[in-house]
Amino acid sequence: MNTRIAHIAGLLASTAILQTTLADDTALTIYSTATPGAVPAEWYRPVPGQSYGYGYNRYNQIPGYAVIRQDRTLDIDQGLSVLSFTDVAALLDPTTVQFSSLTDPDGTSVLEQDYRFDLLSMDRMLERYIDQKIIYGGQEMTLMSTAGGGMLLQGDDGRVQFQQGYAGVVFPSLDESLVTKPTLMWQVNAATGGEHDTRVSYQTTGITWWADYNLIFTPGDDANSGTVDVGAWVSILNQSGGTYENAKLKLVAGDVNRAQPKNQFRQVETYMRANAMEDSGAAGFEEKSFFEYHLYTLGRPTTIPDRSTKQIELFEAVNDVPAEKVLLYDGTAQAQWFGNSAMMDQNWGVQSNSKVEVYLKFENSEDNGLGIPMPSGRMRVNQKDQADGAFEFIGEHVIDHTPREEEIMIKLGNAFDVVGERRQVSFERGKRWIVETIEVKLRNRKDEPVDVVVQERLYRWTNADIQKHSHNYDMLDARTMHIPVSLDVDEEETVTYTVRYSW
Repeated sequence: MNTRIAHIAGLLASTAILQTTLADDTALTIYSTATPGAVPAEWYRPVPGQSYGYGYNRYNQIPGYAVIRQDRTLDIDQGLSVLSFTDVAALLDPTTVQFSSLTDPDGTSVLEQDYRFDLLSMDRMLERYIDQKIIYGGQEMTLMSTAGGGMLLQGDDGRVQFQQGYAGVVFPSLDESLVTKPTLMWQVNAATGGEHDTRVSYQTTGITWWADYNLIFTPGDDANSGTVDVGAWVSILNQSGGTYENAKLKLVAGDVNRAQPKNQFRQVETYMRANAMEDSGAAGFEEKSFFEYHLYTLGRPTTIPDRSTKQIELFEAVNDVPAEKVLLYDGTAQAQWFGNSAMMDQNWGVQSNSKVEVYLKFENSEDNGLGIPMPSGRMRVNQKDQADGAFEFIGEHVIDHTPREEEIMIKLGNAFDVVGERRQVSFERGKRWIVETIEVKLRNRKDEPVDVVVQERLYRWTNADIQKHSHNYDMLDARTMHIPVSLDVDEEETVTYTVRYSW
């Protein structure tokens, strides 16, 4: 037992532990570092029999954290006393804990602070009683060791026996260093005794949030137009070891910098699903700018249980948002330039990709009924099958934090009936130049016309000049071309261009 714990234990012998006298007033602000879909699905379900403390390993890797603030009214004795504060998160960071008296802040000081998280269990009690007497089978015996679910016991006659299992073990007394719940303890010196309104705040890991968007796409009069109905939900994953009753909930969206340990958890892109509880109530989230981030404040108290996934509506569904289906052929998707010199190899990037990608595009604008900052989240898109009225899943994509009045592009998958083909027609190389001609063929096997955007990456060098081209094009940036192509039913179109790189 270290000096600080021993000192507090001595105080407990002569001073009553002061407990809460009135209900908590809890505020919870959650900061997310989670990429939607990046938390392994098995992390949603706690391991049976898993306890908090040293063995509580994987949940402290949940990519997010929260700031907890709890206001309680405590009856504090005048002078020196010890306060015990339970019902805190098991994964709290003790270095972030702050305690203050709101009633007498100048006259109340904290001399020492301890966080006790060594929780009571059969294993921990057995460890405490090694080389001590316990009662087993009605006889007093010395516990020599415990491992693998069994015990080595020595009787008064000196004989040693192995016993599998712990059934029937009786301990002479409870080890007072173990607690039933994670507990904060303070040695407090108060100038004024009586009821104090107090505030405790701390940070905890093991909790995160992200946005989930549910979209329904309705095709329009032509192959490329349509509308989407947009619904948004906040998903909160709480594995912090604490339950937050009737909490004032705030969510921070944005990239908030935070010091990280060297062996920081690296997010794994794993598809996840979870059974979620839905909240109800009229008062939803209110959004506002906060520093360089966005803050979403729930207009009513809510309870966030431990070991749960909870969903709350982020904003009311918006219907009939104009949308556009975009077909994009990127034959150079696998060819990207990362070096500091020109890519001279003739065969670099000539591999052909036949897939034509399908995107859904719409504006996050006030004119469309949106125009709100949309936090990072996964957008799932469904379309109604007119034959039976069922909504069928057609794709999903993760968006980054998106300000209002910005465009949103959702990748849904690859087109089945539209294919592309790319090849290098010619290649010439000089001492300080390259001239290359590229040909792209597109074929439409659908029973309706389509528009396709050909995306070409000028990956060989930064200085590129288009010398010839068969179709009009737009430059998205210095190294990315977009070439719009219209295809009739069963039509094939050939796009060519010649580019000269120089350095």
